[in-house]
Amino acid sequence: MGRKLNCWENEKCGRESGGRMTDEFGVCIVSTETRIDGMNGGKNAGRACWPVAGTLCNGVVQGPFAMKLRECMKCDFYQLVLKEEGAGLQGSKEILARLGE
Repeated sequence: MGRKLNCWENEKCGRESGGRMTDEFGVCIVSTETRIDGMNGGKNAGRACWPVAGTLCNGVVQGPFAMKLRECMKCDFYQLVLKEEGAGLQGSKEILARLGE
């Protein structure tokens, strides 16, 4: 398997630091959230985005984890991370613990 993609690379949203859409929409917190850097092999929260509050999904700012989980579980990128990580997945509980939530 090749290099694992971060969500902004997979979704091609352009909202990562220095991305093409940051002037218009700002930088997504996922690309700058350093507390969970490296989880599931991603940069910052790039492969652990679902528990991070304030992400922009389908053009809508998402709220806290409990309110967005159902939608995140339907996300193609979330499903890709689940498949790629398999039994080694660092899940929501571990991610939230590192976020201090």
